[in-house]
This record gives sequence, structure tokens and C-alpha cells, in this order.
Amino acid sequence: RALRWAGRRPRARGLRASPRAWRALPSWVIDRYGSNEVLRFTRDMVFPVIHFPNEVIIRVHAASLNPIDLSMRSGYGATALNMKRDPLKLKTEETEFPLTLGRDVSGVVMECGLSVSYFKPGDEVWAAIPPWKQGTLSEFVVASGNEVSFKPKCLSHIEAAALPYVGLTAWSALNQVGGLNKSNCSGKRVLILGASGGVGTFAVQLVKAWGAHVTAVCSHDASTLVKKLGADDVIDYKSGNLEEQLKTLPLFDFILDNVGGSTEKWALDLLKKWSGATYVTLVTPFLINMDKLGVADGMLQTGVTVGSKTLKHLLKGVHYRWAFFMPSGPSLDEIAELVDSGKIQPVIDEVFSFSEVPKAFLKLEGGHARGKTVINVISRQ
Repeated sequence: RALRWAGRRPRARGLRASPRAWRALPSWVIDRYGSNEVLRFTRDMVFPVIHFPNEVIIRVHAASLNPIDLSMRSGYGATALNMKRDPLKLKTEETEFPLTLGRDVSGVVMECGLSVSYFKPGDEVWAAIPPWKQGTLSEFVVASGNEVSFKPKCLSHIEAAALPYVGLTAWSALNQVGGLNKSNCSGKRVLILGASGGVGTFAVQLVKAWGAHVTAVCSHDASTLVKKLGADDVIDYKSGNLEEQLKTLPLFDFILDNVGGSTEKWALDLLKKWSGATYVTLVTPFLINMDKLGVADGMLQTGVTVGSKTLKHLLKGVHYRWAFFMPSGPSLDEIAELVDSGKIQPVIDEVFSFSEVPKAFLKLEGGHARGKTVINVISRQ
């Protein structure tokens, strides 16, 4: 990345505490876990400062909501995330509150740390902020430089904010865990369960751009959208027994499961045996185990579960994998190229103003969205 942007290097910028560090910061926060009533608007959050030389401060133009925001609002994953926030347990009290939710950001770089050479103030960027950091439902957010990428030129901030988190989650599952890429995907049969959600709509476009034959599972009212995104076959899971419908089709080389639950019991039987075919699920018990059992026992239980399932299915001739969101600026670089080439487009269900964040959460909580719920943080787009 440094070579790619060598011609754009600004003067070295050190760490500094500007007068803005004392300015009140408009944000949506929670002070405890619960349902929608725990969301609170404040103008008193401390302005973020750069603590490490690889960090940047971004002025947030737009953000978006993901299912993980609903889960985090309710306390899901708190044990693991607090361990990540304070791995050495240097602080004796819980330190996550007040907690700002929101993972996606599209905005403009305001400040750069000393070692950041490939961005400069004024650059339009996008990123997905890891869930253990303060989020993007705020006027400004701090991110590591290696989590940030230049925003696709063809997208507005509103459009760009719909993609980073779902894009990187799908990229992790398909490319980093599943091993698919533009060189080996052509002609492969790919099944996507839960194809009309944020990750699903991105995954359909990505594997289609790489040349795969895509079978998408969604409800009938989403079929037009999913076909428009490139799916070759669309199966309505409400029109009959889904397992029986899929068994009538040729076997698959790859399955991405965004649904989980009972699908895992039969979905792997749809894969080609002894051919390197792979099933990847994004629905895992990792954070739940740590919440219920504690860090040590939760990690042990998780390891036993994934190990036993991997071995069980390997003996049957297929690969079983778990995937998670992974923050990555370089991966966003590749996604941005696909967006600017017209191969991937954002799918937006509804846009809310910054004052309507609780309403946006309720919209997401209601389910059945066709695309992302986006927050317009500032009006100047």
C-alpha cells in the first residue's frame, strides 16, 4: 500500500493534542446494555485523540447499522470484547461505557499519526471499525491506518457507508477462510443461504464478479433484487421444504451460510464429496460461549466444537469452516476497485438522519430489510 500511494505522501505528522481535543463531541452512546431505550444522544463525548502513530481521525459523513450493533446493544460478546479492550486487566472496573456503537464509516481524514504515510488530511476514506473500539455513530472516530482505505470514487458517502462491514465479513468468509478468488472461482457452483441481507447481497455480487455460478436462497419478495445482483438461480425458502428443493439441483463446490440453525444439519450434504468443496458459516457460538462460560472455558468449548465438527465432515469428504469479520484496509482496497469497475454496488434499504438513530435501530430490529440501514451523520454530502 505504501508503494501504491508513494506519490501521495504528506509531510510526517506527529502526535498532537490540538484545541479540538477539548471540544464536546455529538455522539449516540449507551451507558448499559438493554433494548432501544438505552440509546442516548450526548454532546459531551471527549473529542478523540491519536494515541498510536499508525492512527487517523476521521470526520464521519455517514455510518450504517449492522446486526452486530443490535447484539452489542444487548450485551452480546461483552466478555470477549472487554478482554480485547483490556487484555492485561490493568483497570479494575468495566471501562466500555459510555459505548458508541456503529461499525461502518465513510468520511474525511482530519488528522494522521506519525507513521501514517499513505493518507493525509482531506482524503475521502471508508473503513469498518472493529467492535472492541468506539464506534461510528459520532461526529469523529479514530481508526488504525491499516483499517482504512480510500473511498470508491464513484460512490457518495451515503452509498459508501453501506459496504465496509458486510463487505469485509463476506471477504473473510469467501476469500480468507474459503479460499475463493478471481483466479479459481470461475465455473464453480456457489450456494448462498440468506442472500438478501447485507452480507448476502455483497457475497452474491462478489462471487459472480469472480465468475461463479450463484444459487441464492431468500424469500420471494427479495428474488427480484437478488437476481438483479447477479444470482443465476433463486430459491424461495418459503415455497416449500428448502432442503428438498436444493437436493434437486446439482451439487455445490462452496456454501456460504448466513442463516445457521438447522441449516447446518443438512447443508453439507449438498457439497461435492472429495473435491475440496467447502462449507463456511458466519453463525458461530464463539462469543456466546465466552459470555456464558467465561474466557477460558468459553475458548476451550469453542475449540472442542469447531475441532470435532471439522474432523467429522473431513472424514465425509468436505471442509467445514467458521468465519468472522476481519478489519482490513488492503481488502477494502480490492473491494473499492470492484466497486469503481461497476462489479459491486451498495444495496441500501433506508437512510436516516443522525437525530433518528433510535428509529434506525428499530427498523433494523424489525428485520426483513433489503439492504443496509444508513445514517446520514452530517448533511453536507
